[in-house]
Amino acid sequence: MKISRTRLATIIAQKAAQPVSTKALSQEVAAYLLAEGRTGELDSIMRDVMQYRANHGIVEVIATDAHPISDTIRRNISDVVRAQFPQAKQIIVSEELDPTIIGGVQLELANQQLDLSVRAKLNRFKQLTAIPGGA
Repeated sequence: MKISRTRLATIIAQKAAQPVSTKALSQEVAAYLLAEGRTGELDSIMRDVMQYRANHGIVEVIATDAHPISDTIRRNISDVVRAQFPQAKQIIVSEELDPTIIGGVQLELANQQLDLSVRAKLNRFKQLTAIPGGA
């Protein structure tokens, strides 16, 4: 019987909360997904794990920027997340580098995204200033 994606995410999150080797847990999850032909669900499962953890007070955010994020920016990100999740016991900011981001930062939470990049602001500006009916 196939385990639901949500149930699988719950099991992974609970195991990760225990003292366990992350390498061993990763290998176990990968082996299960391969054996069950579910590798395409990995991103969704990890978002579900993030949501489970958020529901239990540990809010994770992935901050994507072109350059390493300074401590000040990291604190600002934590403040933004804390405003959205005042019940959070812990906020974890992970960093990803993406040289295609001109400036600003993109934030990804379990089921939310906030694009504060220069490109997103320029696209929004274009939408707001576009002439209706084209010209």
